[in-house]
Amino acid sequence: MTKREKAMELFLSGYNCAQSVAGAFSDETGFDFELLTRLASPFGGGMGRLREVCGAVSGMFIVTGILYGYDSPKDIEAKKILYSRVQLLASRFKEKNGSYICGELLGLKERCPESPVPEKRTDEYYKKRPCKDLVGDAAEILNEFIENNK
Repeated sequence: MTKREKAMELFLSGYNCAQSVAGAFSDETGFDFELLTRLASPFGGGMGRLREVCGAVSGMFIVTGILYGYDSPKDIEAKKILYSRVQLLASRFKEKNGSYICGELLGLKERCPESPVPEKRTDEYYKKRPCKDLVGDAAEILNEFIENNK
């Protein structure tokens, strides 16, 4: 199963967009799947349904931080390299989807905070949202990046 397929499968099983992307890479990160999905859990719905940065993109960044992040605040070069990688991944996602902002991807006119209650996952929910494909795109972009940067 590809990372794209795994992320999409996780999303269709009920995980949010950030959890789906991050969870698909649990083997690469060395993080326990449950820990990784807990870590990613606040980022669904564009950060807690605020409709800001797409959760699938945040999931990419969580994995990027685990794999390529820095831990010394004085390591300016490592910070520069990480931010460059984040910007590249964001750019690739935006190139493919037109934006990396959740509200824009969903076609919302305003991105004001919504109810914190997630929508029920029904067939109609999946039909009206591009999220499954966005999760797949993010996983595919990240996997390609990892493969090219070993």
